[in-house]
Amino acid sequence: MKKIIFTAVSVIYTVLAFAQDSEFGKVKDEEVFEKQNKKYPSADAVILYKKGVTSFDFDNSGDWILVTDIKARIKIYTKEGYNNANIEIPFYTGGAHSSQEEVNLIEAYTYNTEGGKVERTKARKENEFTEQHNEFYKIKKIALPAVKEGSIIEYHYQIKSPFFRTIPTWYFQGELPINYMEYKINFPQYFIYNRILSPYLPIQESQETVKVTKRFSNGTAKGGYGTVNGSLQSQTGSVTFYEISKKYVAENVPPLKDEAYVDNIKNYTSYVKHELAKTNLPNQIEKNYVTDWFTVVQKIYGEKTFGPQLNERGYFEADLQPLLKQGMKKDEQINTIYTFVKDRMAYNGRNTYEAVTGVSKAYATKTGSAGDINLMLIAMLRSAGLNANPVLLSTRDNGQVSFINRDEFNYVIAAVESQGGLIYLDATDKNSKPGLLPVRALNGTGRLIKDNYSSEEVNLAPSVNSKELVVVMGTIQADGSVKGQVRDQRFDYKAFLFNEKTDGQDTYKNVNISDYNTVKADDYTKPLTQSYNFSTNNAVEIIGGKMYVSPMLFFAQTENPFKSESRNYPIDFIYPAQERYTISLTLPDGYAIESLPEPVQMEMPANIGSFRFSAAGNNNQVQIVVTKEMNSAMVGPEYYAGLKAFFADMVKKQNEKIVLKRI
Repeated sequence: MKKIIFTAVSVIYTVLAFAQDSEFGKVKDEEVFEKQNKKYPSADAVILYKKGVTSFDFDNSGDWILVTDIKARIKIYTKEGYNNANIEIPFYTGGAHSSQEEVNLIEAYTYNTEGGKVERTKARKENEFTEQHNEFYKIKKIALPAVKEGSIIEYHYQIKSPFFRTIPTWYFQGELPINYMEYKINFPQYFIYNRILSPYLPIQESQETVKVTKRFSNGTAKGGYGTVNGSLQSQTGSVTFYEISKKYVAENVPPLKDEAYVDNIKNYTSYVKHELAKTNLPNQIEKNYVTDWFTVVQKIYGEKTFGPQLNERGYFEADLQPLLKQGMKKDEQINTIYTFVKDRMAYNGRNTYEAVTGVSKAYATKTGSAGDINLMLIAMLRSAGLNANPVLLSTRDNGQVSFINRDEFNYVIAAVESQGGLIYLDATDKNSKPGLLPVRALNGTGRLIKDNYSSEEVNLAPSVNSKELVVVMGTIQADGSVKGQVRDQRFDYKAFLFNEKTDGQDTYKNVNISDYNTVKADDYTKPLTQSYNFSTNNAVEIIGGKMYVSPMLFFAQTENPFKSESRNYPIDFIYPAQERYTISLTLPDGYAIESLPEPVQMEMPANIGSFRFSAAGNNNQVQIVVTKEMNSAMVGPEYYAGLKAFFADMVKKQNEKIVLKRI
């Protein structure tokens, strides 16, 4: 349910707010007449305020529920901001009737100016509808009426949920600027929660304890709220208890920018999240919910969609055994089994650590989820006598793991002992190979779990530099065009991501490519090799009888990807990489070298990265050698200023010119 609540809040968090000095239904004239935001004049829309209050109450059966009340006001400045007037609220409906969420849209308005006056248009019931999103979720939708440039929209809704073990994550930042944000959560004294408050924004906190009285009714008195179990068939009444009220406030919040080299921007959004630690209800034994990894792993292996799936063998043995030749080494066995599963199975795009379909059925239909395919892979590896275990992880789009809780995970891969140590496998991607996981699975760490219920955290970040070696032989023509041949070898993730491209080849601006050929090696230790002919009119300028040549032709990086002045979250390069370009250029007749760019060698601290550039001339030839290296998959924000300067210098150097003069 944590994931369900997370999704519901994350969809709406960019279109809600609450102003400290504003009251719902009373929009200020200056807000409606405002043409652009003073602090963010280019903003298409701004959240004027957002307020959320989460409280505990009783449903009609006398059971505890969570009630989250949300009010919002948004100013829309441009047509591009109109989408903020389409409200979508996902909610869970996949369980039994008693385990569903409810959404009630209380009221919604659009404010516009007409003849110098402010007019309010109320959203009608016919503008509201509910859509089935999938087997587990529905989405309440409403399109606010009469929206135009300058409109203010305002709405108020409530979510009731029986799932109080994990309180919905509350986000204090989104794609839009926010003037004022407030979130309050009221805990009954009976419920103790663990809390995580992310550090990316300054949040004002306050707390008070108050005595409250809530009414209840129930059909079979349960004792959870002050009553005593008995033979009563129905009961109504009230219960008084102390409530701890926590309040969080953020003001003048800048929009969250999804910059270059970010794994998942939501990981670095300012938020508060809670997980139930224990309950101490009247007339009941204290119950602890916080658990340890041993207990979590034990429960996972006990699920019929997990542990038993690893023990099934009969469905694949007749097909697999003939492939495993006597005398095979460990690595040969691993590669054979892995290739067999990868080639046979089709991934249906569903991310889960459980075998949703069931391994035997998935094997028969040749399609399945990540859990179906990779649990099948582990079972086959174990059947061959190899030491293989599952690794649970959270994919990049699912975010980082915060609590000791199986609901934090949504994916599984295999870990197997090879001749060179532990190797990770994922058979869901046709372009993958042993030790090379799909990018979605590269989210820092995973949890390796064994059937004796022991577990350990493992680092999934690639450590070996993925290389690209480019050799160019080019000839500069008298008219300034350049023609030649390219041979490009890609290794590891460089090859993997190239194979993931839909167009099947590299494309460059203002470059004609012909005789293109790609060779994929059968041996996964060998590179993917491309070769092609090229011609371009965009690498040389002729000014005053001189030629100004771009030494890296069309391979030069022309823009620094790092734009912000500062950064509070890591820089994610996904994998360490090395690019090496060896470029030989033949000069046109009648020209000689006047000047070459000076050689340079740049190093970043902590061996994060390096850049080397050299250019040498000999008779009618110029040879350029350029090497770029990023040795870390993830770089901490403390290195951002140095990294930004490093890239700026690197871009500048790549775009210096070779100058040729007439002779």
